[in-house]
Amino acid sequence: MRPALRAIADRQSGLVLRHQVAAAGYSDRDLRSHLALHGSWTGVRRGVYAESSVWDALDPVGRWRLRDLAVHLTTDVEHAMSVDSAARALGLPFVMPAQPMSHLVRPGRRGTRSERGVKHHLSRRMPEPLVEVEGMTVTPLARTALDIAREHGFEAGVAACDGAMRRGVSRQVLERELDVMTSWPFITRARPAVEHADAGAENVAESYARILVAELGRGRPSTQFPVRVASGVVWCDLQLGNHVFEFDGRIKYVDQTHGGVADLPVDRVVWEEKKRQREVEAVGLGLSRIIWADFFAEGRAAARTRLLADVEISDRRFGPVLAPHLAEDAARLRLVREARIFRSAS
Repeated sequence: MRPALRAIADRQSGLVLRHQVAAAGYSDRDLRSHLALHGSWTGVRRGVYAESSVWDALDPVGRWRLRDLAVHLTTDVEHAMSVDSAARALGLPFVMPAQPMSHLVRPGRRGTRSERGVKHHLSRRMPEPLVEVEGMTVTPLARTALDIAREHGFEAGVAACDGAMRRGVSRQVLERELDVMTSWPFITRARPAVEHADAGAENVAESYARILVAELGRGRPSTQFPVRVASGVVWCDLQLGNHVFEFDGRIKYVDQTHGGVADLPVDRVVWEEKKRQREVEAVGLGLSRIIWADFFAEGRAAARTRLLADVEISDRRFGPVLAPHLAEDAARLRLVREARIFRSAS
């Protein structure tokens, strides 16, 4: 790109608009050459372009963030990016739908309409305060989490509310936002999502796992349960009675050079995991493992049957109520962790 256009692209996360391209001295023939002949530019949206090297380096979420910004830059009326678009900008966890769209809220009578990959949500009152992120005006965390619940349902809403609480949004703030949304479309999806929200879930998978375990009908599982074992302290994803649950994502077994998080050879990762499981079971806890396929379709019913059978085995071995010494030690370990977090934040 020529210097004048490069400066604009740098201010717009790599995007340039057609009128900006023309103002920088490019002809229509130049534009066609960059797009079709050389392929050095990519059309992100009608009249919005990015260098192909920038576009190709992005993952699917990153590309959707650029699409959202393209919509924002080409929407002339008052608006704020909302729902999925706001969640992507804010880094709020949610599972991308099968057919993603950009979303914005704008003044108007209540209702929605979709055109050219953008869903317009009309609102008589614009949300306040709005937030500036990555060159976009977006709805704030609490509003965005509840919008995700209204748009995509209970599970997606729980994951989004978990993420908002993990970022410091209190349940009271979510409940106040619910009060504003009384009688809004699909608000009945958002209310239970707030009730079930828990800041202890560290990602979408742990949120979905908590919902799955709650479906066993044995009570509400506890998140981030610490267990003192021979090698130190293990933090388990979920705890129910004398049984704990761990979510296993494939990313744990992929090395960092291939996009995973494993900092050891895969065989070592698996071996260390087996040793931790044996240590956890040695203190008087059963342990079950959950994978992503357990959340969907026929895999969900099969997972519930398996997990309930595991819990019942632990009940027979150790009793249905968490052993007092494990409960007391977990309470102490949590206090130590909270104090450490507080000191590091202050």
